[in-house]
Amino acid sequence: MEPDRVAGEAAADTQGGKFGAICAEEERNVLQELSELPVETVGKRPTCSRCSRPQKVCLCPFLPVHPLNVSTCLYIVQHPAEGSRVLRTVPLLAACLPADKCKVFVGRRFSEDRHPELAAVCQSLSTLILYPGPEAKNLEELELDSSLSPYNIIIIDGTWSQAKGMFYGNSLFRFPKQVQLQTSLSSQYIIRTQPTNACLSTLECAAFALSVAEKNHCIHEVILRPLQALCSFQLQHGAQIHHSKEHLIKNGLYAKSMPKNKRKLNRMERLVNNVKV
Repeated sequence: MEPDRVAGEAAADTQGGKFGAICAEEERNVLQELSELPVETVGKRPTCSRCSRPQKVCLCPFLPVHPLNVSTCLYIVQHPAEGSRVLRTVPLLAACLPADKCKVFVGRRFSEDRHPELAAVCQSLSTLILYPGPEAKNLEELELDSSLSPYNIIIIDGTWSQAKGMFYGNSLFRFPKQVQLQTSLSSQYIIRTQPTNACLSTLECAAFALSVAEKNHCIHEVILRPLQALCSFQLQHGAQIHHSKEHLIKNGLYAKSMPKNKRKLNRMERLVNNVKV
């Protein structure tokens, strides 16, 4: 290689190295300046301490002025995914009742060691668990023993598949007497899709169950009032009415493709035939 060419390449390498060092220094300076900029914090909208709704859309005017005077205690076992949902009914339910009459336990699995209070409640003769099935007795027809009063009612809060997994996945839930609601009313939680017309939200189940246990139909009306207000507000601001899967399938409006899994397909067919799953 010629000497002049070697010298030229060496000089170019030197200049390139200097240029790269300058660029690196400028990049560090820019990053340093950016790191010193004040961070803009985006805070959540202030929420109401009672109904847990944003203050601008607070539902407290639709809640009872004072918590309902009930002797029955509700134990809500809530799937962890429910806590992240925007439109939840459990906070509205809790706002209608005294704090010691509506207790929420979050999780998928519950054991006697980790949840001694819930375990004691499950093993009590005065406890009922609300979950439909062939072994469940109709709550409306059940003769409640006054000597066991006050009663406890366990309600699973989650989607139907989540609730099923929690019910069968926890041995503690085998202890209480299993009951179900035999109501002919359709859900008023019309901004969320339900499997069938007879499926109810957690708040609605609690309202019906409390009305039966307390022998007071007014309880049902009072607890449903904030749910009705919530749905009305959402519909006024662009939400759509969600018909049940049963309704959509029967009327040929179900947009999704039918499942290939035989078990799921059979379940969908039972919906069409109006057989409870």
